[in-house]
Amino acid sequence: MSLLTGRPDPAADAIPGEPLHLRAADGFGLTALRYAALGSRQGHLVVAGATGVPQRFYRRFAQHAAAQGLEVLTLDYRGIGLSRPDTLRGFEMDYLDWARLDLAAAVDAVPDDGLPLFMVGHSYGGHAFGLLPNHQRVARFVTFATGAGWHGWMPFAERLRVLAMWRVMGPLLTRWKGYLPWSLLGMGEDLPLPVYRQWRRWCGYPRYFFDDPAMRGERLAERFAAVRTPIVALNALDDHWAPPASRDAFMAAYRNAECRHVDLHPASLGLRSIGHMGYFRASARPLWDEVLTWLRADGVPARPS
Repeated sequence: MSLLTGRPDPAADAIPGEPLHLRAADGFGLTALRYAALGSRQGHLVVAGATGVPQRFYRRFAQHAAAQGLEVLTLDYRGIGLSRPDTLRGFEMDYLDWARLDLAAAVDAVPDDGLPLFMVGHSYGGHAFGLLPNHQRVARFVTFATGAGWHGWMPFAERLRVLAMWRVMGPLLTRWKGYLPWSLLGMGEDLPLPVYRQWRRWCGYPRYFFDDPAMRGERLAERFAAVRTPIVALNALDDHWAPPASRDAFMAAYRNAECRHVDLHPASLGLRSIGHMGYFRASARPLWDEVLTWLRADGVPARPS
């Protein structure tokens, strides 16, 4: 995958995120941010964030895409950031709600105006796409750092850290707080207790929730097989949480979609590292340009067949 030379656009930093209040199908209120396109609007873009990562983390990417003519919508899932209730103790939800309810509401909020709708995911965002009831609206999808979550796909040192988190720190912290106070560990936003429990369980399987016997009623394999949207899945070679092998294990579920897997060498971007979070830091602008070029390629229909 060739990389274009990214040049910072001073106008992009001036694009504000306008708050947009959404209502999920179950009535839960969510807060999104909309970044208006500069100049002639060429399409729409929804950003599907990672677990425990607030939407403000994607601000510079959203502004950069808006400066390229895309109207961008970012979102905080329920329990996170601007969509967090007064307390997470006792907050009940399902981890899959972030996709089938919250992200679905963001897609529904995009007007059907004849312009193509794209989506960019990060980690959980790559899981969420196959769970969307309205994924047919999306013309093209790019996901960064999506993997199966199983510790066995990780390098040995990272495997030990993750197992310590699941088996020692997580149980102690959730028993103390009633939710996972991830912010105390510098790992991101605090997580509702059901999200932590489901995440921990699914990360115990090589193919994540596809291998969980308790999820058979969800017919997950059928949902993912129904996706026909072209996909590019990019994973950095130094992403210890989601290395390419982990990506391949999960993305195989999109078996009927044209899905291209790309391994990213940090040096090819002029970077010392990317890791699990570096895809959306300002230093990755060359990568953003390449992704936006692919999304807006000629001949993309507004509503894919």
